[in-house]
Amino acid sequence: MKELRYLNKYFAKYKFSFLLGIIITIIAQIFSLFTPKLISKSFKIIESFTKDGEISKSVIQQELISNILLIIATTIIAGFLSFLMRQTLIVMSRHIEFDLKNEVFRQYENLSQNFYKKNRTGDLMNRISEDVSKVRMYVGPAVMYSINTFIRFAIVIIYMFNVSPRLTFYTLLPLPILSYAIFRISSEINKRSTIFQQYLSKVSSFTQEIFSGIRVIKAYSLEEQHQNNLIELANESKSKSLNLAKIQALFGPLMIALIGISNLIVIYFGGLMYIDGTIKSIGTIAEFILYVNMLTWPVASLGWVSSMVQEAEASQKRINEFLKIEPEIQNKNPEKSIIEGAISFENVSYTYEDTNITALNDVNFKVHQGETLAILGKTGSGKSTIISLISRLYDVSEGRITIDGNEISTINLFDLRNSIGIVPQDAFLFSDSIKNNIKFGKDDATDEEVCSASKSAEVHTNIIGFNKQYDTILGERGITLSGGQKQRVSIARAIIKNPKILLFDDCLSAIDTETEEAILNNLQEICKDKTAIIVSHRVSSAKNADRIIVLDEGKIIEQGTHNQLINRDGYYAALYTKQLSEKELQ
Repeated sequence: MKELRYLNKYFAKYKFSFLLGIIITIIAQIFSLFTPKLISKSFKIIESFTKDGEISKSVIQQELISNILLIIATTIIAGFLSFLMRQTLIVMSRHIEFDLKNEVFRQYENLSQNFYKKNRTGDLMNRISEDVSKVRMYVGPAVMYSINTFIRFAIVIIYMFNVSPRLTFYTLLPLPILSYAIFRISSEINKRSTIFQQYLSKVSSFTQEIFSGIRVIKAYSLEEQHQNNLIELANESKSKSLNLAKIQALFGPLMIALIGISNLIVIYFGGLMYIDGTIKSIGTIAEFILYVNMLTWPVASLGWVSSMVQEAEASQKRINEFLKIEPEIQNKNPEKSIIEGAISFENVSYTYEDTNITALNDVNFKVHQGETLAILGKTGSGKSTIISLISRLYDVSEGRITIDGNEISTINLFDLRNSIGIVPQDAFLFSDSIKNNIKFGKDDATDEEVCSASKSAEVHTNIIGFNKQYDTILGERGITLSGGQKQRVSIARAIIKNPKILLFDDCLSAIDTETEEAILNNLQEICKDKTAIIVSHRVSSAKNADRIIVLDEGKIIEQGTHNQLINRDGYYAALYTKQLSEKELQ
């Protein structure tokens, strides 16, 4: 139960619903216990009639009818109170499920890029769905039935003890065996449940990757191979599930058998006690049998409850593993920060934790507010790393980055990112309308602003050519659009935000040179009062920038304006000559 202690804060949050549910449960159990008493009373009335002929039949009938009406009334009241108990405790569990899912989701949002490199999407999805659902069964039905069982046991045993302490002792003899069986089987359920949840995550991760990469699988005609892989993984998962089901299946028969033994004990010892006069009425035996049967479902539910608790323990452990991770990128300044856009890299180095590759090595440059900087270099030279460090997706390994003279880690993280419009190298679009994808950068944008941003990104003409135009729903990750169209929609999404800093990470790679030229001309107008950094492998994207730096193996090997670099006869000049000749050949 150690892992489930994490949920105590939610029980404290909903303590009034929790306490109200307990009070209703106590009252419901008291009303449910009227039935055995009234039946015992009815037996005694019948016995008194057989022993004493002076009592008229009509009086007996009236007494019995009165008892029957009381039984019906108390049963209805107990049933209604049980309904209220469910409404109180089960609804509370749904609120806790809602809060826990939101907490997990917020944690997912706060965790760093390194976390997502190490963990698979399917596993993350399984923890926020399947694992949270298992936990919900603990805070809802498991807690409710536990409270119900405890209260019923306490009240019923008190009633039984008042009627006959000796017969109560005989009736409860099987309970130690029951307790031991629950302990042993629960331990095994916990172990098997943890293994099953792990395999369930593997299946979720595998299928999620298959669906995301279905085009590649079809292109290579690997459907059958992946189908076989899934069958193999699903069979392993099924095997673990069956192992869990087998041990869970022991509970029901075991509980019912023990209850049956208790009934036999009541009949046997109760009969002997009636014969020797210790018990004065057959009604007492009938009352005890009803008490034992009232305990049948609570005792039988102990197995189900124990199973739910063990599964919840395993699931909460998996959830806690992520909830206890401290995000690497922390917002160290809760106060509002004003961003103007001046950026400075001072002896910045960065090494990726997962690969131990040094992407940047002692990099120094400055970009003044309103200037445009272009970054060129070979693949793997560290261009995208600079973009990630400015938006603080990572923190530097050495050196420091300042924005407007303030070290980046001291700036309010949310204000920093709100002041940045970023177009990533891999244009990611959501499965939503084109309009909403563009408005993602600005929720309250008008249709006119959406069209204006699209025109600046040179994608408006493409969009109005679709049947539903801006209301066209995109497939997963924007699969409906071509690579160039996705990049241009991403550019429009960044532009509409009207940020102080614009970061373009090789976002024109899938666009033809003519459209690229038009977009760059539009960006010159848009970026007049903004700081812009353009990462590219094309000189055409960089030539109009105020300053250009060239990276190689994480170091700056050249920097200056387009004309200065052309005249130096270095890497930039050679790249310019090569790309110019390629353009002439086209």
